[in-house]
This record gives sequence, C-alpha cells and structure tokens, in this order.
Amino acid sequence: MRQQAILSIDQGTSSSRALLFNRDGKVLAVAQQELDCVYPQQGWVEQDAELIWLSVLKVCRQVLAQAVQLGIEVLAVSISNQRETTVLWHKAKDKVLAPAIVWQDRRTADYCQQLKDQGHEALVQQKTGLLLDPYFSASKIQWLLTHNADVQQALAEGELAFGTIDSFLLWRLTSGRVHATDTTNASRTLLLNIQSLSWDQELLQLFGVPEHILPQVKQSADAYGVCDTRLFGLALPVLALVGDQQAAALGQGCISTGSLKSTYGTGCFALLNTGCNPLFSKHRLLTTVAFTVQGHTFYALEGAIFVAGAAVKWLRDQLGVITQASETEALAQSLPDNGGVYLVPAFTGLAAPHWQPEARAALVGMTLGTGKAHLARAALEAVVYQTADLLSAMLADGAKVQQLQVDGGMVANNWLCQHLADVLNIPVLKPSQNEASAYGASVLAAVQLGWFESLNAVPFSAEAQQFLPQMSADKRQQLLSGWQNALASVLTENKKITNPN
Repeated sequence: MRQQAILSIDQGTSSSRALLFNRDGKVLAVAQQELDCVYPQQGWVEQDAELIWLSVLKVCRQVLAQAVQLGIEVLAVSISNQRETTVLWHKAKDKVLAPAIVWQDRRTADYCQQLKDQGHEALVQQKTGLLLDPYFSASKIQWLLTHNADVQQALAEGELAFGTIDSFLLWRLTSGRVHATDTTNASRTLLLNIQSLSWDQELLQLFGVPEHILPQVKQSADAYGVCDTRLFGLALPVLALVGDQQAAALGQGCISTGSLKSTYGTGCFALLNTGCNPLFSKHRLLTTVAFTVQGHTFYALEGAIFVAGAAVKWLRDQLGVITQASETEALAQSLPDNGGVYLVPAFTGLAAPHWQPEARAALVGMTLGTGKAHLARAALEAVVYQTADLLSAMLADGAKVQQLQVDGGMVANNWLCQHLADVLNIPVLKPSQNEASAYGASVLAAVQLGWFESLNAVPFSAEAQQFLPQMSADKRQQLLSGWQNALASVLTENKKITNPN
C-alpha cells in the first residue's frame, strides 16, 4: 500500500513553504522559497501578492514532484498563513489591485488613534477581543478603499474581494470558485464578532467595509473546495485553513486549557489556550479564536511581539554585524553578561502589552567597549524580556502557566532557550516537531480527512528538549529592571512625540 500524505502550505512573511506529512507527523518532503518585504515609506510594509501566489505554486509543485518519485499518495491540502496581511482583488479579472499590506504595516496609526479618541475601543474589544491598532486588517482595508482608485472602481463594479493570505490562496487554488476563510483568520480582522463567529454589522459600519467583499467564514477544519486540476494534475481537496500562530499551537499539541506556546519567527506570538470560553484581558492582551473543529470553537489569550527574528535580520542586513543568524548564539555566549546594553526593538512600534504604534527602537547603555557581541546578545535578550512582559500580563489576567513550549526559527539557538527559562523562571520545552505551524494545519486536515476521530486522538509527540531555570532571583531581577528602564525611555520619548506640549 502506498504511503499517504497531506500537503501542508506554510505561507509566512519571510518565505513560502510546502511540506508533506504522513499520518505519524513525519515530514516526507519539503520545499521553500524566500520572500521579501518592501518598505516604500516609513512605517509601511508591503508584499506582492502575485509573487506570494507564484512562490506557493512553485513549492507545492516541487513537493508533489517528490511525492511522485517517492511513491507517496497525496490526499489533501492544508494552509497555515501569516495573519492580518490584507489583499484586495478583482473577482472577474482575478487581478490583485494593490500591494498586500503586511501585518507589520503602521500607516493607519493615526486613523486608529482617531477611533480611540472617539471612544470606540471598548466596543471593538468587547466584540472582537482585539484592540484598535494598525496591526489588524480592518484599518488596512479602509485605507485601500479610501486611497486606491483601482479598488474603488472594482467596488463600484461589484467585483471587489478582500482576503487575508489564506483566503487569497484558496481563491487561486480553486480558480475563483471559493471565497472563504476560517474563524482564526477572520478573528484577526477587527470585523468578526468572536462569540457569534459572524461578521459584525456595527463593526463593518465603523470601518466602512461592505460585507459583500468579505469571505464566507468556515471552521478551521472544513471542506473548502477542490484545487483546480490544471495546477497540480490532481483534484486535491482543501480541508484546513488556520492562522500560523494558532497552527503552531496545534502543532505543539496545545489543545487543552492552560497550555501555552510561543513562536519565535519574524515576530513573536505567545498563545494560551483558554478553552471554550473567551477570556477578555484586563492587561491589553488579545482574545482570539484558537481553532474551530467538529463544531467546537476554542479560544486563546495572545500576546504579540512585532519584532523578534526581525531584529537579528536587521543586525545582518542593515548593520552587517553578522553574516548569518546562527552566529548570534556564539556571540551571546562569548560574554559574561550583557554589559548593561539593551535593545528595545520598536522598529514598527510596540505591541502587547504596550500597544504604542508610534514608538521607535532604541539601543541603550552603550560604551566605547560595546562590540558586536553586545549587539547580538541585546537582540536575543530583547525577545526574552518582551516574552516576560507577555507572561506577566497573562498571569495578571488569572492564567496559570506551568511551562512554555517554544518553536520557530529562533529556537535553534539553545542560548536563547536557556535564557528564556532563566528569565521567565519556568521550564522551557522545545518539541522535537520543529515544523509546528505546517504540522498544526495538517493535523486539522487529518481530522477532517478521517485519519483521526478528533484532535484528542492525534498522537502529538511528547519528545522535547527541556531547559530548566538556573539563574538566581537577584540576577533575574537585575536584568528585568534594566529592561524596564530601557523600555521606559522609549515609551517616554513616544509620549513627547505624540504630545509635544
């Protein structure tokens, strides 16, 4: 009998990847293509949605060719994707109308502030679990509706469509037959009522978004239609869509209440499973849909950090301090301490729990003795301290956290994992399954396919590398105090900029 597999598309900010997973969660084939962002103005971050589509098409064809060579039968497609990134296209012409506005983009900061000043944030948080911030899709849609003539023309013709990346890819995979999204991606738009799981009329009116341009909201594991056979020579059903951070939580087996994971990629995203009832934060964390499967919706408390691995990329590409990211581990280890040097990586503002879109990055505590090792260590430590801020907010909201499961490209760095354990003062587990997002999406498809009766029947790997706290309480407090001082200087400066008088 031929080995069977699910094709999992993992579309991220920095790359598009395709992987084949068997029933045991083993990767049978993989292909990847890197992607670039464009920064046309300060605070703007864009990508070419057509290039995203072509990259997905290319990597899928590569792994399907490997499947033929290996005699593997591919049964279905799943998609995990960068969230909030906004694409608008003309349905009849199947033409993208503007650059995709990436989740990191801050161009709508003033608009979001106006809505806050008008007193709308409480309503928005009550309905969506989110805050009024440029991070989410609604203000990006509103900006394109206001500023782009091609978008306005398509709207007038009744041919305008909006989608986050999952929805756009589904549209293309089905040759325009299906315009849909799942609850996790829909819950990141600022337009979904997360308790009714439907588009909210009051929010649509607030942002000026016509409902008819929005995709149908379905379960994370669902029948999403069939890929056009002209693409791959196969009529593959699409059985799962899920935002990448929720997918990573699933991939790490965070299916029970109280389980916590943090993904360290371009940004950092910590998700705490809160069960079947949404927990609304009093400390400016996000309440979001964790997944919907077999008629049941689970929720999560989320803390987002905009810049994690992106700071390491900045060291490499902008400063030339390193030639590859892996060098940061040895550089950090080469120092006995951080030398009092802290990086506050507010390159695109600060996310949870501060939500200061206008804040700007700062490197503090430097002397003439500061070298590239200090910069590398500061970039890594910044990720740890920001995670500590998120964990503190979760605990203040009543969460009980026993350990942290980590994944993402940055956790190949064992120094970082140990520093996380030391500063957070809890065990940090690095699971053996290092393809968490792609695997999480494939797990949903596997349940929909009938490989497993439910998520509880999935044999998530229990193998993990464990990092235990070793730092003294005094040293921990000293480091965190230094971070808070550095952070305060950035927040104070931001107040001066936003309130010059």
